[in-house]
This record gives sequence, structure tokens and C-alpha cells, in this order.
Amino acid sequence: MNDRARFAAALAAGYGLLLGLLAFCAAALFTGLEQREQMQLLGILEQRSGLIAALGVIVLVTLGIVLHSLYSRYVVLPRKLAEEAQIILAGNPAHRLAPTGPGGLRRLAGCINELAARAAEQQAQVQERIDAATARLDEERNRLAALMSELSLSVLVCNRDGRILLYNSRAKALLDQSEAGASHVGLGRSVISVIERNQIAHAQECIDERIAKGESNPVANFVTTMPAGKLVRVQMAPVRSSGGAQTGFVLTLEDITAEVEAGARRDALLQDLTEGNRPALANMRAAVETVTTVPEMDADQRNAFLAIISEEADRLSANLERAMKQHGDILRTQWPLEEMNGVDLLSLAQRQIDARVGLKSQSELVDPAVWLKVDSYSLTFALTSIAQRLQDELNVSQVRFRLAGSGRLANLDMVWNGTRVTAGIFKEWEIDPLRVGAEVSPLTLRDVIERHGGEAWYQHNRFDGTGCYRLTIPQVAVSVRNAVPVALGRPEYYDFDLFSQSGQSAELDPRLLTDLGYTVFDTETTGLDPSAGDEIISIGAARIVNNRLLRHETFDQLVDPQRAIAPDATAVHGIDAAMVAGHQTIAQVLPAFAQFCEETVLVAHNAAFDMRFLQLQEAATGVRFTQPVLDTLLLSAVIHPEQQEHGLEAVAARLGVNVLGRHTALGDALVTGEIFLKMLPFLAAKGIRTLKQAREAAQKTYYARLAY
Repeated sequence: MNDRARFAAALAAGYGLLLGLLAFCAAALFTGLEQREQMQLLGILEQRSGLIAALGVIVLVTLGIVLHSLYSRYVVLPRKLAEEAQIILAGNPAHRLAPTGPGGLRRLAGCINELAARAAEQQAQVQERIDAATARLDEERNRLAALMSELSLSVLVCNRDGRILLYNSRAKALLDQSEAGASHVGLGRSVISVIERNQIAHAQECIDERIAKGESNPVANFVTTMPAGKLVRVQMAPVRSSGGAQTGFVLTLEDITAEVEAGARRDALLQDLTEGNRPALANMRAAVETVTTVPEMDADQRNAFLAIISEEADRLSANLERAMKQHGDILRTQWPLEEMNGVDLLSLAQRQIDARVGLKSQSELVDPAVWLKVDSYSLTFALTSIAQRLQDELNVSQVRFRLAGSGRLANLDMVWNGTRVTAGIFKEWEIDPLRVGAEVSPLTLRDVIERHGGEAWYQHNRFDGTGCYRLTIPQVAVSVRNAVPVALGRPEYYDFDLFSQSGQSAELDPRLLTDLGYTVFDTETTGLDPSAGDEIISIGAARIVNNRLLRHETFDQLVDPQRAIAPDATAVHGIDAAMVAGHQTIAQVLPAFAQFCEETVLVAHNAAFDMRFLQLQEAATGVRFTQPVLDTLLLSAVIHPEQQEHGLEAVAARLGVNVLGRHTALGDALVTGEIFLKMLPFLAAKGIRTLKQAREAAQKTYYARLAY
């Protein structure tokens, strides 16, 4: 029961008590009188009944007014005074209380204002000291930003869950495939959206393996393909805490598309120069040998052979000139390989086989001194695919690995006990696409073998009945691996609180509000009635990551509504038909906006209005917004229930937020974002700390009943 209900109940009880008291007095009076006197008194009361009733009403109304005045002065005003004092304490130190009400409350308001002024003065002094103490930190941050911007390589820094903590402009330009203002790269976004998940996981596994072996500076390398077809070489290095635990990783990226294409064209040119000119060289050699071994040859014969030499020389020259002008078709992409210890490679392969195939595997006769130059992702995938086919097609229950050096090559054997098979089966396997479970690779086993410059064959040992599939791969010279490892120092980064946060979960309700990522958005429309056909003409949004409003990562897009804009609406937001003509339609903009919002909680002021416009587009665009939604209008009613105004400007003024760009989608979204961050301490003070608690509290407010 709220305070108003309690007051109404108390007022009713007071009236009842008064009436009861009057009835008791009347009964006592009548009891002490004789019958004749009672009849006379009743006659008098009957004659004065109208006056008595009027006096009774006046007494009751006067009593109600007095009680209501007392309630307003000594109950409502103190509560409002406390609420405004809370605004000073938690949200807006510049806010001051209006001295109203009884003298005691006015004096209390004055004391609170004086305390607030002194606190603001002390806070300013503390802030000056903080600013002085953090000046060097800001300088280091600026140096880091300058260094990042000047690096020739693209750099991403991520936490353990793959959330981006830092990136430079080169990385954004390389990885972004933006549409209508959308961006794949941003603080708090997942690197999985631009780099394939399995490759990140595989590289992380390689690093974990090397850390477990005691390497002080482990790195992993792989090559990935971007959506636009670019080939990117990626190097992953761990970021570790002072205690040695890995808290994230650094990715350096390099576009090698042109390099690979140039290498392939170079290979094609070399092949053309060797294979294409072989007949001409053979003819020239034969003619020269004939002329030199038969000195008695007559002049006509000699001239004929010389003509052959001249003709073939001209043909050879023409071939050389043609080959230099046109390199020919690209033969095969040359993927960069990384140096890796054979023991680590087999360890990765065994874990993949055990986890994804369920086949027992073990290593035997493995030389720890063998280092290979491999693409560990494709090679372990190929070994896992072979293991699955051995299990599915040959009923093999266990495989064993052997690895030994043989000159400049290394022999990697996969051995099993089972039925003897023909070599033709493995030839068929080599040309089939690699498959592990439901995952299918565009590469074949032959592609992987050729990529590594190796050979492969099957052999059967008739003495012990074992089958063996052998891969021969060039090994790296041992001397290259003898360098003394450099100790890894602790890196210094600026404002990387996301290192300590876990990844976003589909079940967000139990999460703390301070741990979530948000997209604050606003729309401008052709009118105020979405059900009558009004459309969105502008969407603006910004992201909140790690309790910071990211003003440089925004979504701002005009939309062609393909219908007229109401003059009243234009008078508010200033957008007319000419400004939106030729822009993308909502069917084109909404998918990009949904991508910008993914894995975040949506926040808006009067969100029911904006969400109704988005929901009406679901059928036409196929885009659904299923994220949780928080409404700052409802949250304002939660934290300040005694306040009458909960419009955007009123809430901003109450919380000390400057309103800029009002009635533009992006401007209102930014103001809403600042308001939301200011609200978090107020919500916490009321015990509202999780997303579920905030949503439930908002739904209990009167404003939650509004519908569009």
C-alpha cells in the first residue's frame, strides 16, 4: 500500500472515529433525560436538522483539509525533499533544493544546500588532484593512441572471450564490411564476427599448448579469408596478467592478397618459362649437336640446321616476351606456413580426434626435435577427417601417430590395426572434400598435402597386419629453433576493464546492469501513429560498453519512407521529403541497424513508441529485434516516483545532462545514453542491480501501460 492509500485509509478511520464519538455522546445525552425531555430534544434536532447537517459537513471538510495540509507539509514535502537530496548525492551535485514548507523544512533545505555547496567545493579540490595525478597516464594513453595510429600493421586487442578492447584505424579499414553505417569492428564487439570462430579457437589452443610447455613468448599464425575475398595473415600473441594468467590476446593482421596473387603469377610465369620452352631448347640442342659432331656436313645441310637454330631461338625469344607480358592464370594460392614443433602438432591433432570423432589416439615413436612448417589448422583438420573415415568406413577403433626426421623431410605416420585395404581407397579420399561431423572444408586432402609441399601414400605391413598412411613434410632446420627466448614483460594498456568481464550470454536477466553492453537508440518518423502507416525516416544509435558511452561508434542513417512526411512532424525534427529522397529504404537500413545492435540490450526513452515502429517492419524485412529493452522514461518513474515530469528534457535537467541535438535521432540517442548511465547509481540505491530487477521495476510503473 502506497502513501496516498495509507492517507485515504487514515482519513476514513478518522471520520469513522469522529462519527462514532458523536454517536456515543448523543446516546449518553439521551440516556440521562426523561422521555418528555427526549421528545423535546428530538423535536429541536428535527427543526435544526439542515443546520446540523451543514455544520457536520463543514466540520468534516475542514477536518479533511487540515489533515491533507498536515500530510502534504509533514509527509509529502519531507519525502520530496529526501528524493531531491538523493539527486544531489547520486546524480547531479549542482542540483539545489527549493526551501518550501514549514520553517523547519526550509531550514533543513538550506542546510542541505550549504552542505552540497561545501561538498562540491571539496569535490572540485579532489578532482584537481586527480587530474594532476592522471596527467601522466593521459600522456601515456595519447602516446599509445599515436603509436597505434602510426603502425603499418592492423592491430586488434581482445579479451579472453574475443571482445575487442582496442583497435587502430587500419584494422577497422581492413575488417569492416559496413553497410548503411554499420560496423563490424568496435569496442566490446566480438572478433568472431570478422574472423572465423574455429581459426581463433585453434590459434588459442596452439598458444595454450606452448604456454603449457614453458615457452615464454608463444605466438600462433594463420591465414583467413575476409568476406570480400581478401586473404589476411593473422598473428596471435597472448596478453598475460602480472600473475601469468592469460587475460586476452593481440592480433596483428596483414593483407596478403596482392602478395599471394603476385606469388602465384610468379609461379605460373616460371612454369611457362620452363615447360613452354622445353621443346624449343630440345630442338636447338639437337641441331647444335648435329652440326658439331658432323664437321664434313655440306653447306646446304649446315645452313638448314642453322636455320632451325635461328627459328627455335626466335620462338624462344617470343615465348619469353609473351610470358613477361602475360603471367598466365593463377595456378594455386600459396598459403603462408608457420613453424611448429611436431609434438605440439600431434597433440593438437589427438585432442581434435578425441573430441570431435571419439576415436582413441596416442603418440608413439615421436621425435621431439622435429620442427615442421605447416598450416596447423588445415593439417589437423585433414588428420581428423582421415580418422573419422577410418572409423566410419573401416571400423578402426584406435590410431597411433609416429613422427621421425629423414634428412630435410619428416615422416608423419598414422597407424592402425584393421582390415587390409587397397591404396585406391586413399586415392579417392585424397580428392574428396574434407569433412568432420557436419563441418565441410572446401579443401581436399590432396590440396593440404600440396600446400605443404609434401607427398602421401598408404602401405600395409603384412607381418603385424597394421595399416599406415604416411605424410612426408619438409622440416625446419634445428639450428633455427635454438634462439634464446625473450622474457615476456607485462604490457601496459589503458582502460581495459573488459579483460575481467565474461562473454555475453543469451540469458541476460541475472547479469548486473553494470556488466552489460547497450545500444541506445532513437527514431524520427513521418508522424506519431505507426498503426496508421507512419514510417521511420531516421535512426540514430550509440553503444555503451564498459559503462562508457562510445560517441565515436555510432549509427546515423536517414531513411526514405516512400510516403509523405506530416508537416507537424517536420516542424519538430526538421526533416522534410527532400532530405530523405534517394536514401536507402527501411528494408535496406534495418538489417544494418540490427547488426549494429547485436549482442546488446536496447535502451530508448519512451521505448514503446520506437519499438512499435520496428515491430511493424518485421514481416516486410524479416528483421526481428528480440533483445531485452530498457526504457529511461519508465526507469525515471522508478527512481523518482514523486516527480511529475519524466520527459527527456525534464529528466536530463534533473540529472545534470546537457541536451544537445534535440529532436535528431542521434542527438536524442546520445542524451538518452548519458541519462541511462546517470540512472545506474539511483537504481543500485533502490536495490535494482540486475537486468531482471530493472525490467520488473519498470513494468510496475504507470507509464508502462502506454501502448501505440
